This record gives sequence, structure tokens and C-alpha cells, in this order.
Amino acid sequence: MEYITNNLKLQKQLISSKNILFIQDIDGVCIPLVKDPMTRELESKYIYAVKEFNEEFFVLTCGEHEGPRGVNRIIERSLGSTNEPKKKELYLRGLAACGVEYQDNDGEISFEGVSKKELDFLSKVPSLIKPKFDLIVKNIFPELDQEDINFHAVKSICETRFSPTINFNSLFDLVKKDSDKRKLIQISFEKMMNEIILKAESEGIKNSFFLHISPNLGNNNGREIIKLSSKDDIGSTDIQLLIKGAVKDSGVLFLLNKFIEIKSGKAPFGNNFNFKNSPKSLKEKIDLCKRSIHIDDMPLIVGVGDTVTSKKTNDEKSYLRGGSDRSFLEFIQTLGREFGIKNKIIFVDSSSGEVERPSTKKTGLIGISDIYDNLKFDMVFENGPKEYTNWFIELANERSNFKKNS
Repeated sequence: MEYITNNLKLQKQLISSKNILFIQDIDGVCIPLVKDPMTRELESKYIYAVKEFNEEFFVLTCGEHEGPRGVNRIIERSLGSTNEPKKKELYLRGLAACGVEYQDNDGEISFEGVSKKELDFLSKVPSLIKPKFDLIVKNIFPELDQEDINFHAVKSICETRFSPTINFNSLFDLVKKDSDKRKLIQISFEKMMNEIILKAESEGIKNSFFLHISPNLGNNNGREIIKLSSKDDIGSTDIQLLIKGAVKDSGVLFLLNKFIEIKSGKAPFGNNFNFKNSPKSLKEKIDLCKRSIHIDDMPLIVGVGDTVTSKKTNDEKSYLRGGSDRSFLEFIQTLGREFGIKNKIIFVDSSSGEVERPSTKKTGLIGISDIYDNLKFDMVFENGPKEYTNWFIELANERSNFKKNS
């Protein structure tokens, strides 16, 4: 594939289109990937550029808006104020926790579809993880004392409200290039997180949760396939406990519903539409859109992500394809085709951050996509988030000027 880093034709189309909608991931796209989420940084000019796009922009992330690790804290640090983002409506509007946590530009949060029972259990998960974490780490790293284990626990156990997470990066630092030990970490913690789901079921909360593994190799019978570490690829770096139905392609439906309601005054899927009443299959999602959305209301959608995977099976006869951004990017691409609109898919190469990822600069699309992949990229930012945000800031300015003068 020919990489396109300065596609003037595409840029011109996005500037002058009557009706566009950006749906964009965050980590690895506008924020470089880091091993410690508490050190994430966001360019302040990018925040103001998002504001220029106004209703034409939503984020769609598996991170969260609120809490100590939330993106809202990054916004506040970037602007040097806890008051300005709310006053000037500079928070990033859109969906977090893979489709559960919605936020407006002023930071007002809503989470329709989540039961009190589910929320109460999620709040207990970090305390359930900690003793299991200690046992696993002691088994893999018998030389560590409790103080060291506690240090890594703080970095590894993410106490997020809707998506409690175990992150491997701190432990991966201890094993350096030992892919066998990295595999042991991944397998041990996947087993542990499945035990948390069994714990929920024993408390009468059945069919409420699933594991979102990032990056992954797709889905097998409703379970995401962990990407085990190899010498050339670090593989999966974190596992989130999410509420069933919280998947990014359902998030696209929710955001489309919001976007069209803002533009036309009427929500095509109804005012109470959320991730839990979203159709499950791609065909059902497409059918819902075709039944409910008039062609004149459908925008040209720009999907932007960085976590897409492709790996040959052991017999080398087929591919395992996954990644937390794949489902929503594929849905946007297919939806455009069904409506006769050439939606745009943008891939940001996040391999230049602190977390190992396949690099388009070094190996092309190996580990990311393949020649038989249905998902096709219209634009690839080989140089990562910095290159993308610079392009986005310029595009926002041009788009804003176009709308003012048209």
C-alpha cells in the first residue's frame, strides 16, 4: 500500500463537504502511547482545534473521561486550569469506556444503560484484583519484595469507574526482551480477569461483563483473542472488564444518533438509544441505519484509529484480525459504502510511543493489515500522533473558515 501523508485531495474534500463527522480514538492517535497513563500529554492547540469542529467531532475511546486517569485531567493539565475547560466548553465530546460514558464539551457525564448492580460490582473490582495480582507477581518474580509489588500494583491496576483494567507495561519493563515471561504475564492475568467475571456470576450478576483485550486478534465465540507476545511483537498490553455491549461499533451508532439529533432536532434511533439496546451484528446495525436515517442526514464520516491487528494463523492459511479500533473503522467503511458515501479511514502509526507496536516505517502493514483485509486505509500517518495532530489543527482552521464563508 502507498502511504499517504499529505493527501491534498482528501483534505480539500473534508474542508468543503457539506456534512462531515469525525469519530476518533484518543490514545495513540492524538496522545502518544506511554507506559504510565498518568504521564499522558495532549497538545493544547489540538484541544482548541476540536472546539473549531464543534458538533462535527466526537471521540470514541476505551479510556475514560472522568477520574484521576481520565482524559479530562489531561485537558486540565494541558490548559493549566480546572475551570477554563468547563467555562469554554473544551472537554472532548464523545464516548468513553468503549461506549458507556458519554460527555458533552462542558464535561457533563451520562451513562444510560448501566445498572446500579453493575456499577456497584465494578467499584469492587480493583480491590478484588489486588490480592490476585500479588500472588501472580510473586509467582513470576519471586525476587520482588512486597514494597516492589505494591509499586507495580499502583501502575498496573487502573481503578477506572466503568472499565477497571489490568495493564502489563510496568511488569513488562521487568522482563525486558523475554517474550516467554511476557506470555506468562498475559496468560496469568487473562485467567485472573476471567475469575472476576465468575465472581460476578456467583453474586447473581450474569451475562453483564466481558473482557476487552488490547490489542487483540479478533473474536472467538464471543471472547476476544489475546495477542501473545513474540520476539518481534509485544502483543496485548492490557485487559479491561467492560459491560457487555460496550463495543466501539455500537458506539458509532450512539454518536450518529446524537449527531443527527443535534443537526436536525430528531434522534433517528430514539432519545433513549444506548449501547445496551444497540443491534449486535454488523448487518443488523447497517439495517437499522438504512431504516432510520435519511440519506440527506447521513454525514461523510471520518474514522480515526491506531489499534488494528492482522496475524497469520499457525497454518499460514488465513489471518486473525482484531484490534480495539478495527470494529468501528470497519463499520464506518461499510456504512459509507451502503449509503453511497466514501467515508474516510485514517490510521495513525502509534509505534513511536513508549509501547511497542508494529511500525509502518519498518515493516509496512505487517502485523496491522494484509492484502486480503476488507479494511482499507485512506490515509496513514507514519510519524504518529504529532504528525496527525498538526494535520488536524490545520484542517480544523481551514474547515472553520470554509463554514464561515459559505
